[in-house]
Amino acid sequence: MPFRRSSLNHRHRDGHVLVWNQRNHEALEKQPKRCFATRYFVTFMLFLGMANAYVMRTNMSVAIVAMVNHTAIKTHDEEYDDECGDRDIPIDDSQDGEFPWSSALQGYILSSFFYGYVITQIPFGILAKKYGSLRFLGYGMLINSVFAFLVPVAAREGGVWGLCAVRFIQGLGEGPIVPCTHALLAKWIPPNERSRMGAAVYAGAQFGTIISMPLSGLLAEYGFDGGWPSIFYVFGIVGTVWSIAFLIFVYEDPSVHPKIDEREQKYINDALWGTDVVKSPPIPFKAIVKSLPFYAILFAHMGHNYGYETLMTELPTYMKQVLRFSLKSNGLLSSLPYLAMWLFSMFISVIADWMISSKRFSHTATRKLINSIGQYGPGIALIAASYTGCDRALTLAILTIGVGLNGGIYSGFKINHLDLTPRFAGFLMAITNCLANLAGLLAPIAAGNLISDHSKPAMGQWQIVFFIAAFVYIICGTFYNIFGSGERQYWDNPEEDEKAALQAGSSNPQMLTTAPRAISSS
Repeated sequence: MPFRRSSLNHRHRDGHVLVWNQRNHEALEKQPKRCFATRYFVTFMLFLGMANAYVMRTNMSVAIVAMVNHTAIKTHDEEYDDECGDRDIPIDDSQDGEFPWSSALQGYILSSFFYGYVITQIPFGILAKKYGSLRFLGYGMLINSVFAFLVPVAAREGGVWGLCAVRFIQGLGEGPIVPCTHALLAKWIPPNERSRMGAAVYAGAQFGTIISMPLSGLLAEYGFDGGWPSIFYVFGIVGTVWSIAFLIFVYEDPSVHPKIDEREQKYINDALWGTDVVKSPPIPFKAIVKSLPFYAILFAHMGHNYGYETLMTELPTYMKQVLRFSLKSNGLLSSLPYLAMWLFSMFISVIADWMISSKRFSHTATRKLINSIGQYGPGIALIAASYTGCDRALTLAILTIGVGLNGGIYSGFKINHLDLTPRFAGFLMAITNCLANLAGLLAPIAAGNLISDHSKPAMGQWQIVFFIAAFVYIICGTFYNIFGSGERQYWDNPEEDEKAALQAGSSNPQMLTTAPRAISSS
């Protein structure tokens, strides 16, 4: 179904329709001059929330290296790589843990978090659109943080399955983080700030990883209660404090914030909604299912998650088994690629906003170009790293560059939901994030089973792990380049809302609710 461009061209802004009947650039030109606007505080809190979420997700990757008794299982289930012939590199067994878990079993433990995480994505996307995002996000992260305190008890008293159960519940609590964050961004951030603010928020994922990995390594070596349990106690406290602060100081949208400057409130609302009546229509399920640009985002998201989770969950194990780094240096060095990703994502987001605002590139061209850097870069790097063999410095350098380039996805497919449909962006993100994490949870399981096969050379098995992730990155990035779009879709046309409602024979006044209350729907 073609988009009716003849009636809507005069309402486009840089090729991206945010609302109908916007006053061109009036709202943007009247931006209030404040040192620290309320929307920046919201962005900062969302950034910290994303960081906390990824701390909870990644700390197990480092902790499990300290939890496992490598000496006990080395004979049967785990071997260090001896193919390099470098006998001067010491094998560090001094930090053996309490549990004789095989590599395959470790893969299931690492993936248990994601089973809980994925099943809550779509339900929270629907609930957030109907009831708002704030409380789902705040209370979900509070559950995630509180259950972190139970991880050591579950591992020691409940064994593998007790630990998997607690991690599963933590995943349930973290489920709202991405769809609800996306929905809040749609309510708080004007379109001309979207790439920068979106990248800033999602860069919290890398910031959390940067903090989590080296600090987890230090806590595992020097912490209390045997080292590794202190990882979950410390980060559990941090997550709990953030959750309470978020619920107290952040509000659902500018219209209900009691202390926001009136000029900023008007600026945000005019930039997002203009002067039109804002409607809250039902989710257009059939149109979304038939949308190729939606599938482009979905496949890009799935490809990214598989590759990213391969690195995030397995890199500490690779650093210990093959490259033979100690726990302390393992955590620090494993975080370097994510530091590069964080810095590059912030840099490239400014470039993306400039490409759009300068009118040199359309939204579609910008998203595809930046996303290509974000997905082809790590794919090529993983292939290159699989051939570096025993060169530890070169391997780490290549992985750091590749993961760094991966930061382009935050100004690529990750923010693209808001281009296609500002009003349903949270729901779209819930769908893509759910299915992407289903793909992502396969990564540690596949890697764990591959590297546990000691009938074949260890380096060769890790090469297969890297090759699979690389090809997934490249194939999914190519699909996005063919079918992706930066244009607002016809099925998110507010002019059609009343017409669709009449055709459906609906007289439900909630379908045509007027703003500002309707701003809470994304």
